Amino acid sequence: MGDRLINEGLKYAFVLLWIAGNIALWLVTFFEYEDTARYHYIRFLTGPAVSIAKACGACLNLNSMLILLPVCRNLISFFRGSVETNACCRRSVRRLLDKNLTFHKTLAYMIVVLSIVHCIAHFFNFQYLYDAQVDGPEGSLKRFLSDLDDVGNNTWINPVRPPPTTLYGLGVIQQGLRRVAGWSGVVITMALLVMFTSATEFIRRSYFETFWFTHHLFIIYFGFLLVHGVEGVVRSQSNTDIHDPFFCEDVPVTEWKLDANCTTNPMFVKGSPASYKWVTGPLILYFIERLIRFIRSCQSVTITKVVKHPSRVVELRMKKKGFSMLPGQYIFLKCPQLSHLQWHPFTLTSSPDEDFFSVHIRTVGDWTSSLALVCGATSKDPVAAEALPRVSVDGPFGTASIDIFKYQVGMCVGAGIGVTPFASILKSIWYKIKTGDEDLKLRKVYFFWVCPDTNAFEWFSELLEELETELADLGRTDFLNYNIYLTRGWSSRQAKNIYLHEEENEDAITGLRQKTHYGRPKWDDIFKQIASDNPGVNAGVFFCGPSALSHVLHKNSNLHSSITRDGCRFFYNKENF
Repeated sequence: MGDRLINEGLKYAFVLLWIAGNIALWLVTFFEYEDTARYHYIRFLTGPAVSIAKACGACLNLNSMLILLPVCRNLISFFRGSVETNACCRRSVRRLLDKNLTFHKTLAYMIVVLSIVHCIAHFFNFQYLYDAQVDGPEGSLKRFLSDLDDVGNNTWINPVRPPPTTLYGLGVIQQGLRRVAGWSGVVITMALLVMFTSATEFIRRSYFETFWFTHHLFIIYFGFLLVHGVEGVVRSQSNTDIHDPFFCEDVPVTEWKLDANCTTNPMFVKGSPASYKWVTGPLILYFIERLIRFIRSCQSVTITKVVKHPSRVVELRMKKKGFSMLPGQYIFLKCPQLSHLQWHPFTLTSSPDEDFFSVHIRTVGDWTSSLALVCGATSKDPVAAEALPRVSVDGPFGTASIDIFKYQVGMCVGAGIGVTPFASILKSIWYKIKTGDEDLKLRKVYFFWVCPDTNAFEWFSELLEELETELADLGRTDFLNYNIYLTRGWSSRQAKNIYLHEEENEDAITGLRQKTHYGRPKWDDIFKQIASDNPGVNAGVFFCGPSALSHVLHKNSNLHSSITRDGCRFFYNKENF
């Protein structure tokens, strides 16, 4: 029986801390408005809706502060540290950093829910305030408070001011939109809803430019968030020491002057804006992040070679002054000739030991197909070097794969083009073994490539073949155990050819010594075997590919991990960019 805490413990602790923080802030703010004397009269006019609205507003500030941090890629890369030192964070914390986009999305869901409750509560607030101004009986406390004149901005409490004019019977909405908090809240909500609805996976993948444009409405969101509370519509009593609202509420207003505790009318001051205290810091950090990205995008990048591979895969080899990478990192690539706005992430497939950096791009969409066209990958004749398009590179950025060198055993699983992170990893391992790196902690690597297309193996087979030969020459054939799974895509003729060459030393599909498996891997048996062969070690599981397979690997990592001293512990890591 596995131990989920090995993979999930810190994540659960972080999520619980985040939820507890939201609950605590909500309750503290709610009871501040619900129980304290200075908010008694505004609560008397609106009921508990004002307490609910302000509690949700406080949590909105908290989550709006946090939502920018997970998308500060340079900040996250800094906390990850380098593969040699990782001085900033422990391994378990670095694995948590790989969940940055998941946390960003979770924060977005929370913000949407809080915004809905916040808006509904404030609608009720304005309805109650409007009713108190329009329908409050003469001589009642509600009417008295609503009729307090504005003297030096210290006396009024009801923002619905007489005469309460009505626009087509929409008096409440009209009164709400007269205030900064009202119209700015509408702008904030609309920007949020557009960002949220256009961030679905379908929109991101099929209409990336739409997603990119609408997501930059965050500028509108934060801009109006900063001004949302400047008017201080929810006001508090400033003289509770000489006018006790709890006592005076029970005394008829006409008799206040006769009672020593109520002779002085209540005085009110505007609420102080709080959003800027929460979000200014993250906004500055994000501004610095974007400034770094802009500076990088202006730096010159040279495409030194374009390599055409089977299965519509194009390899771009590039050089950039001062570029330094680590195995498994990724970059963002932009081609201004195609679009000045679109940045696309690609895993680096080169090794730090090579004099260039490269990416392998599969042409599956409009942008990648256009890039292949302008780079000459679709024509028979190569494009001259001076005719190649200019590209901009942002990065590199750290990912989970960097940490493979921190484990004794590495288990790498790539699905289709998801094999690209492991090209860089395997090349780096090759160089480290070749140079006799004494600091290499890895003693065994299990590599699995699951792919539906036979042609997709071809561009990667050369690397595996060279690595296979090199390890054999060094007497380290036991270091790398690689398994290629073909899930579909072979014809009856190919099946016959496979059968006829079954007894040969080389595989009929890849030409490698290791034979290709046909069908899907039996992950439960694979994890059991690896755990049996590696007792008492920490094994890093690294995956790049679709979420369905990720869930299977994550589940098996938990299931087959053991907390006993002689048991194998699987630490699951997924590429996330």
